[in-house]
Amino acid sequence: MHTILSSATKTVRIGDDQPFAVIGERINPTGRKIFQLQLRSGDLSRVEIDVAEQVAGGAMLLDVNMGAPLADEAELMTRAVKLIQQLTDLPLVIDSSIVEVLDAGLAAYEGKALVNSVTAEDERLAAILPLVKKYGAAVIGLPNDEEEIPEEPERRLELTRRLIYTATEKYGIEISDIVIDPLAMPVGADTLHPTRTLETIALIREEFGVNMTLGASNVSFGMPDRHTISASFLPIAMSHGLTSAIMDARTPQIVKAVKAADLVLGRDDWGANWIAAFRAQQQE
Repeated sequence: MHTILSSATKTVRIGDDQPFAVIGERINPTGRKIFQLQLRSGDLSRVEIDVAEQVAGGAMLLDVNMGAPLADEAELMTRAVKLIQQLTDLPLVIDSSIVEVLDAGLAAYEGKALVNSVTAEDERLAAILPLVKKYGAAVIGLPNDEEEIPEEPERRLELTRRLIYTATEKYGIEISDIVIDPLAMPVGADTLHPTRTLETIALIREEFGVNMTLGASNVSFGMPDRHTISASFLPIAMSHGLTSAIMDARTPQIVKAVKAADLVLGRDDWGANWIAAFRAQQQE
């Protein structure tokens, strides 16, 4: 099953027979005080730097979040989407918890975007899925509801069923346009969290075969040497069915880990991508 995303001139396919889709996470003011201050003043110069660094690092898509406190997020999203489209042809992930901001970003976007995200809460499904349908976008679905972020993989699978049923049957969204986030939780909070995520990925893959993504940095949050944890976790998750991740595309250690996993999982015919990347690095 392929989830097809596009900019005005470039198409990216996400699937278990495709190279792992690296979604750059950096265009996000969370935890970045200077960037937050810049956004409040309407300054998008840092966005240009973040785009350049992530493209150079090997990002295949870029997540765009303008959620700075006290800023006009909808206006910033419109400006950022237009600016990024001038800087790169990579498809974009429009990231916000506010419906009006998603609407503004999708309206400014030329191509087929990925919406980040919708939960299995009835109110959120009713607010966001019509927007996804209106713009012909794809959407990331999170299997949590009004009551909980479930611990048990079986409960996450149950909420995934609800989410997929609602999107496909009630709103006419193609199942290939639904990308499930199996919920990655910090290993520092509970060392069994990653195992639960892996079990969830395997269950969803077996029942639905849909594409999946997650926030890779969530797994290592609060731990030292975070890049090594991400570089270890992602290849394991790929072997269970993960097909993309929102991750730090500027970190060679993590990007190389998923590229090597592509090779050993049979997603890089004759090692062409691996060899080409190696030769390019030698030339640099």
